[in-house]
Amino acid sequence: MVIIGIAANRGCEMIAVMNALTSSMNRKDLVNAAARFGLIATLALFVIAQLSARTVWAEPAPSSGDNQKAVTANPLKPSPPIPVAFVISEGAVVIDFGGPWEVFRDVNIPGKGAPFRLYTVSDKIAPITVGGGMKIVPDYTFANAPTPKVIVIPAQSEPSKAMLDWIRQSSKSTDVTMSVCTGAFVLAKTGLLDGKSATTFHSAFTSFAMEFPKIELKRGARFVENGNLATSGGLSSGIDLALRVVERYYGRDVAQKTAYNMEYQGQGWMNADSNQIYAKMPVSTAEHPLCPVCGMDVDVATAPKSVYKGTTYYFCSDDDKATFDTAPEKFATPDNKVSAK
Repeated sequence: MVIIGIAANRGCEMIAVMNALTSSMNRKDLVNAAARFGLIATLALFVIAQLSARTVWAEPAPSSGDNQKAVTANPLKPSPPIPVAFVISEGAVVIDFGGPWEVFRDVNIPGKGAPFRLYTVSDKIAPITVGGGMKIVPDYTFANAPTPKVIVIPAQSEPSKAMLDWIRQSSKSTDVTMSVCTGAFVLAKTGLLDGKSATTFHSAFTSFAMEFPKIELKRGARFVENGNLATSGGLSSGIDLALRVVERYYGRDVAQKTAYNMEYQGQGWMNADSNQIYAKMPVSTAEHPLCPVCGMDVDVATAPKSVYKGTTYYFCSDDDKATFDTAPEKFATPDNKVSAK
């Protein structure tokens, strides 16, 4: 009873007990009582700590009215089960499709369960080697895949004609066709993004803008939405775009609950313009050279290089060098120069 009183009143009862002890006990008894009381106090503090811990880690409160107003743009009407197709081929980046897969998998509507039905689709049902050597056997081919309401396109190898045709045809009836990272290149090759805005992995900005001049590249966007089309930045950005899709279907409260259950603390899905750190391309210098094609760091001691108009350019890979050598005037900007030595 003493422990419960102390825990409930955060120590107030402890003072009352001490006063009672000092008024009714002699010095010897008080010393003995103090020893016993130390144990009681320790136990009481433990209870308080447990109560406090539960308070700190409480679930997020439901969204306010103002918070809910933020999701009125582009709402989607859910009609579960909602089929979600993940388009994959050789070299697909795992987090690009694994992150959104986990988001859609973890959505749970009280009393209705999981609303999304997930599957993979590719050119053939045979093991595919994706990023890091992982092997995946697709569920369907483009010839027999169920009609999707959501399509997820991760970064991957050069798309086949069958893939582009299937994305183009299926997107006529999807609620959302979304790309992650350089999956935007695949989506762009369908022609569906022509005349629209899009984003992609920050190191691919230059290549994307050059290859798809009909598309407005939005640097610094976490994701970009155009009707039933959506593109996200690189890697973890796909998690945010997937949460945004959940929000469009079921509202912010469900999306927040999903993020909470995943222990995902990113906030980018609530702010499409939250990638501003990548809006400005870094500048290449002699002390810190960057690849003019992808903008990433290079090691001048080992990197492939080309000399154009008396200036040396270093590259992350032979592929980037080949891209540069095909049209060096497109990449040879003042910000990308590193003087030849």
